[in-house]
Amino acid sequence: MRTDNVQVIVGNIIHCSDRFNVQLINNGFIIIAGSKILGIGIESDLSETVTRLKLKNFSTRLLKKSQILIPGLVDTHIHAPQYPNCGLGYDMPLLDWLNNYTYKLERKYKDLEFSRRVYTTLVQKTLSHGTTTACYFGCLFNSSTNLLVDTVIEHRQRALIGKINMTHLAPEDYIETPEESISNTKEFINYVLSKESNLVKPIITPRFALSVDMALMKELGVLAKYHNLHIQTHISENVDEVALVQSQYKMNYAKVYDQANLLTEKTILAHGIYLSDEEIKLIAQRGTSISHCPDSNICLKSGICNVRKLLDNGVKVGLGTDVSGGASPSIMKTMKSCLDSSIVSSFQDKTYKPFNYEEVFYLATLGGSEALALSNTIGNFQVNKEFDALIVDMDIDNGSDYLIEYEPKEILQKFIYTGDDRNIVSVYVAGELVK
Repeated sequence: MRTDNVQVIVGNIIHCSDRFNVQLINNGFIIIAGSKILGIGIESDLSETVTRLKLKNFSTRLLKKSQILIPGLVDTHIHAPQYPNCGLGYDMPLLDWLNNYTYKLERKYKDLEFSRRVYTTLVQKTLSHGTTTACYFGCLFNSSTNLLVDTVIEHRQRALIGKINMTHLAPEDYIETPEESISNTKEFINYVLSKESNLVKPIITPRFALSVDMALMKELGVLAKYHNLHIQTHISENVDEVALVQSQYKMNYAKVYDQANLLTEKTILAHGIYLSDEEIKLIAQRGTSISHCPDSNICLKSGICNVRKLLDNGVKVGLGTDVSGGASPSIMKTMKSCLDSSIVSSFQDKTYKPFNYEEVFYLATLGGSEALALSNTIGNFQVNKEFDALIVDMDIDNGSDYLIEYEPKEILQKFIYTGDDRNIVSVYVAGELVK
């Protein structure tokens, strides 16, 4: 048994043992050996556990009463090149926003110095806000998206990263031929795999069904199957988009992806606002997931997703910032936006049960890992999983107004509703302190 580089953290620990089941380990401990969790329990059992595991040398960190240890946050949908556009263009619907803001910006990423500046800022920003795992859309250009891979590896964030595929419905200098798309995707996959990173993996990324055709999507499906890769794309974000997909393919949106063999247990579909009952059933049958992006759905006036219906029908759901459709790269803010959206839904439909803070905590941690088919590795604190974690402190000098003593779950609740990056005092990815 490996016992070098052993850390012990003692204090109040909160995680989801399974779906919506938020567990508090009051006065608990967690033992980390290298990147993995070696043991977890209550503090009174720590001495016996240390003896049983034959641990000799280890460092110990004691948490304050105002601090809690929680799993790292998972962003299941974020567009790295779009970060400079956060807060812009929200007076336009999706398709106009893409043409007037998004594609104009993404074309700039031929400039690698610009790429480096944006990606470094974004990766540092997301880590500082507790995103230990991100599912990134890159841009069309291999050189820039390769640089995103390098930047994420340098800063030790866990990530799935995709070079987008787009052959039409964009400016002429920001599309590729189908042949170029497949060739460039193969080169990108090989580039990522050559890094032999335990944290960063490639993901197949057709932008959405309107920007590619069926033949290309089928070839991408073959690539995904051959390399056993994740897949990410968009679905049913906007009413006009859904109508155009139906007109172009003569079938519903989910069936388009299914015909292309893109609905797999390792596929994450962003948005899913306007899915029919038939589509929801198909997505659940395929084991495919939805990334719920409530901030983006509101900013671009796309609509409000009935997340409860997805979950009740067996669809896996995680949270996504959808930068820059969403105005912030913070999953903390996305949790609050998810709560707000569900409350609005309950006003519109009196039978709808709004989410509570424990449920959105699940969506941002274990739920996100399940949506990305990574729950065997991350998402909660189980022995042999990787230690991705945050130490949250609601009693800091420059904010929070911690005026009375709170119970651990109250600290979690305050963090979700009122916290920001200042309240995240430490970030661990694969057992390594990165903040």
